[in-house]
Amino acid sequence: MLIKTRGIVLSHIRYRETSIITRVYTERLGLQSYLVNGVRKAKPPGRIALFQPLTLLDLVAYTSRNGGLTRLSEFRCSEPFRTLPYDVRKSSIGLFLSEILSRVLLEEEENEPLFSFLHDSLRAFDQQAEGFENFALIFLLQLSHYLGFGPETGAEITSQVAFATDVPGAAAAPTALRFQEFEDYFDNLMRTPATAIVPNGRIRRELLGILIRYYQLHVERLGDIRSLAVLSEVLAEL
Repeated sequence: MLIKTRGIVLSHIRYRETSIITRVYTERLGLQSYLVNGVRKAKPPGRIALFQPLTLLDLVAYTSRNGGLTRLSEFRCSEPFRTLPYDVRKSSIGLFLSEILSRVLLEEEENEPLFSFLHDSLRAFDQQAEGFENFALIFLLQLSHYLGFGPETGAEITSQVAFATDVPGAAAAPTALRFQEFEDYFDNLMRTPATAIVPNGRIRRELLGILIRYYQLHVERLGDIRSLAVLSEVLAEL
């Protein structure tokens, strides 16, 4: 059976000489893995670019009652990004977010509100010419509500992180004296994201570290986020 759906590419791995296996979060089927034949051939060129992380696709996919790996009948880029792949700051944020999404999006079933949030957020991010310094923080705060553990206040985040122990892959927690400051920043990012101010890249990195620890408490096996080191360097310059 064939089904038409929109999708957001999360990742891909090479399969044999010219093919890939890609993980895509779809509008109608949730998380799916697809075998895509021949996209790494020299001709026609450029098709592998359609499976870079966060690419927005229109798909016609085979489905199976037994689940598991299926194939794509048709695929095309639905809305090409104009800036995200070409701006090193945005691409670093995108790499980080794709790694997070690959760890937290696990359900193989339709979730239209979650898909719409992801799709619309990525489009808006691509269209922002400036003022996207806090995008990763705001995105993760909003995403947590769709995943079922969204905080209502900054104190909810910092208190859980402050008393957490044995969080895999986590860095050392900030001192207690800093938590009140962080609570205020989180409150502003949640209540007024469009106008919230984080003074500099150092504080932005610390907030992101706390937020990842918060995610680690709620998402089993989230583990170490490898792209965080690259993003931290970029945030230092924003």
